[in-house]
Amino acid sequence: MSSSLSYAATISRAPSSPSLPSTALFPSAFPSHFSHYSISHTNRFSRFGVKCSYADAGVKDTNSFTIDVEANIKAERLVVLGGSGFVGSAICKAAVSRGIEVISLSRSGRPSSLDSWEDQVSWITGDAFYVNWDEVLPGATAVISTIGGFGSEEQMQRINGEANVVAVNAAKEYGIPKFVLISVHDYNLPSFLLTSGYFTGKRKAESEVLSKYPSSGVVLRPGFIYGKRKVGEFEIPLNLIGEPVEKLLEATSSFTKPLSALPGSDLILAPPVSVDDVALAAVNAVKDDDCFGVFTINQIKEAAAGVKV
Repeated sequence: MSSSLSYAATISRAPSSPSLPSTALFPSAFPSHFSHYSISHTNRFSRFGVKCSYADAGVKDTNSFTIDVEANIKAERLVVLGGSGFVGSAICKAAVSRGIEVISLSRSGRPSSLDSWEDQVSWITGDAFYVNWDEVLPGATAVISTIGGFGSEEQMQRINGEANVVAVNAAKEYGIPKFVLISVHDYNLPSFLLTSGYFTGKRKAESEVLSKYPSSGVVLRPGFIYGKRKVGEFEIPLNLIGEPVEKLLEATSSFTKPLSALPGSDLILAPPVSVDDVALAAVNAVKDDDCFGVFTINQIKEAAAGVKV
């Protein structure tokens, strides 16, 4: 993430004794304490004012000086597509907790829950095909797309593929430096089983991300994602299934690894991933300029833990 810094400094001090050596005026290191520190935020930029005092070794006089530093630091601004969904809302929550400004674009707008973190997100109701991107993308430093769904072949191609392609090209046009796509694991299925609109749509979106963002695009390929999923007024505790299965498969991985070469074996052997891990991996990918490419299930967990992959 780029940042621009400008400094304006003024130094005022009491007259020195004529016997003081000239080097005392500008010591190479200031053993100082800060008597004043203030930050004000204006249009997502920061201004700092610092007053310091120090006394050179062996000198009784205290040398005081004031440094006014004005720093223009571009804040992180994240756009989450599908931010009110199961995965999208977890990403919004994780980003807010990291101090990132978040804008969500989804067809349903703000979630119906009353969690306090939601007040820190700008919720925009809209569709990737018809939204006015001028209301969403200007000033953004990254986009994370969770757009996806099931339906007829045509619907899955349109939702999983074309909608994401539109979003990637819009982000590129607006100069957004980072794009993260939440895709899907292929479960080691034979190629003829990957011809459904769901998988072909996802792979079409992946190709667009990696083509338009070859050195900064990120594709996360989780398998089954578990967590507490809200559907209307009800909450489905997917974690009651996903978490124990994940731990079981991790504990037995050394025994089941030889089976991973079998076609479709990952339908059983691919470990589930918590929605919180997917969210943290996505947010960490946004904050890490060196993070790009396709992430497998294990790499998603490593990225969530902040481990370099």
